[in-house]
Amino acid sequence: MVEGLAQAEAAVADCLDASAWALPEQGLVAALDATHRLAQRLAAVQLALVRELDGRGTARTQGASSTAVWLRDRLRLSIPAARRLVDLAGALDAGASGVRAALASGAITVEQARVIGDTVRTVHTTAGAEAAEKAVGVLVEWAGQFEPTLLRKLGTHVLDHVAPEVADAAARAALDAEARRADRDRHVTLSELRDGRIRLSGSLDAEAAGLLRAALDPLTAPSGPHDPRCPGQRRHDALADLCRLALRTGELPENGGEPAQVVVTTSFDVLTRQLDAGALDTGPRVTPETVRRLACDAAILPAVLGGSGQTLDVGRQRRLVTGPLRRALVLRDRGCAFPGCDRPPRWCDAHHIRHWADGGSTSLANSVLLCAHHHRHLHRGDWTVRLGGDGHPEFVPPAWLDPDRIPRRNRYHRRT
Repeated sequence: MVEGLAQAEAAVADCLDASAWALPEQGLVAALDATHRLAQRLAAVQLALVRELDGRGTARTQGASSTAVWLRDRLRLSIPAARRLVDLAGALDAGASGVRAALASGAITVEQARVIGDTVRTVHTTAGAEAAEKAVGVLVEWAGQFEPTLLRKLGTHVLDHVAPEVADAAARAALDAEARRADRDRHVTLSELRDGRIRLSGSLDAEAAGLLRAALDPLTAPSGPHDPRCPGQRRHDALADLCRLALRTGELPENGGEPAQVVVTTSFDVLTRQLDAGALDTGPRVTPETVRRLACDAAILPAVLGGSGQTLDVGRQRRLVTGPLRRALVLRDRGCAFPGCDRPPRWCDAHHIRHWADGGSTSLANSVLLCAHHHRHLHRGDWTVRLGGDGHPEFVPPAWLDPDRIPRRNRYHRRT
């Protein structure tokens, strides 16, 4: 075997020295098919070697705690990849001879072999060895047409073909088992990072996953043809929007006897002159720009302290755009007023055109609705907003974008 593999390696080296550009298109496709088939056959050889090494206990003999750990160090694999290699090698050796033969012939891929092995084990447990043997033939045939993800989905119905008399009961049992696993494993973890951010991870059951997707999907669409955010960033912003919406409803349970809210602590000089950072009540520090932006939102209560620490303002009602004033603002702007934005009013903050800390009044003439994205953009960017002669908001772009700085309006929400 060692000599044969050495010869194969030499043949591969010759192929590496050959010029792919000299092949016609048909030759390129044929060469690609051949390399793919050869890779699967070599994988079958590798799995056989792994299984033999595992059976002999070579890893422990050489001081490793397991074959997976030994493979990690020997082949420089990750532990999950090494474990998958050991598991598949064992599965193919434990009665799945048809799968092993299909992989050795290059008829299926390693990923398909893993899917088939998992499915066949389930069939064996549910319907016995004879049904499992039939399932191998059916799944190998399907593997000639379907990639691994679709093959796994189709595999859930393989009992309909090989053991229809137990298919319904097995499907119900599998569904119940899956529900129990989901209920047991459900969790959400919030891991605080050193810079105040949070790493969010977890596992949701099917119902919670459906609710989350239904709530997030409408909020994750790009804000325009040139939205610079990647899909992950859009999902992040959508989750933040959901939290703002939940806080704004006022229907969340009280937390420590107080309404659910975000409290920002800062000095008055920070708020007026942006000299330093502020701090959330949960501990993390935030930039002065973030402090000023959060101070605009009626659902977020800023706690402004003087130099000696005395409280100057904690969500003073005359500063917040609430009640009839917000309703009037919604009637006027009908959504985010930034040019081209289609966010509805319930996803918007009320922004002070002249900031409250700079002496701006809390009035319809000094307010404009902005979605979270454009609220941040206005606070950090070169755009300015004002009310036009007809009392509607207009935005003046920066000179680098429009040297003439012609005011722009959002026409999306206007009635014709």
